[in-house]
Amino acid sequence: MQITPVTPDRLVDEVVALVAGWSDRVRLAIDGPPPTRPLGQARRAAAELRAQGRDAVVVAASDYLRPASVRLEFGHEDPDEFLDGWLDGAGLIREVLRPAGPDGSGRVLPRLWDAVADRAYRDRYAELRGNGVVLVAGGLMLGRDLPFDVAVHLRMSPAQLGRTLPAAKRWTLPAYERYDVERDPSGLADLLVLADHPDRPAVRR
Repeated sequence: MQITPVTPDRLVDEVVALVAGWSDRVRLAIDGPPPTRPLGQARRAAAELRAQGRDAVVVAASDYLRPASVRLEFGHEDPDEFLDGWLDGAGLIREVLRPAGPDGSGRVLPRLWDAVADRAYRDRYAELRGNGVVLVAGGLMLGRDLPFDVAVHLRMSPAQLGRTLPAAKRWTLPAYERYDVERDPSGLADLLVLADHPDRPAVRR
């Protein structure tokens, strides 16, 4: 095992390199808890992919949550439900991952559900041509039978996650602990990033 410190710009290059050899559309997961900034990483990688002439659409997993009546059925702070029941995996497959697959239409819906307003977005479909890339960013996504082609996991140690999560979100810590143990995102990822300090990441090979 080798740990290589990288700059944030070099990390973008590492993510983009994962899909460089693909001639078809690619479904790329950028997975990590909020303090690791998965959405920001996805947006930076998408910008570089577009600069290279490829279509790139960023989808936030937080825009694919289930309605409040379903995800909060057992309370607002249930870590087990947070891990297993908040993400609308069926909707993500139907509207993003299946259309972005090799036999799909290429029409993906960037946002489905506004969790704050608890209603559907009225968003337009985006077209992924040829070798376009859809980058789905968020946490707790790996090991749940979502058909990603490539996955990046931004790992933060439990101690650092406990220090950096806002106090109002610390009830989610047991969910991230279960996720690490039961689903092994570090082992599933094609690129494992050590992100205790997101501005000073390192890659484990």
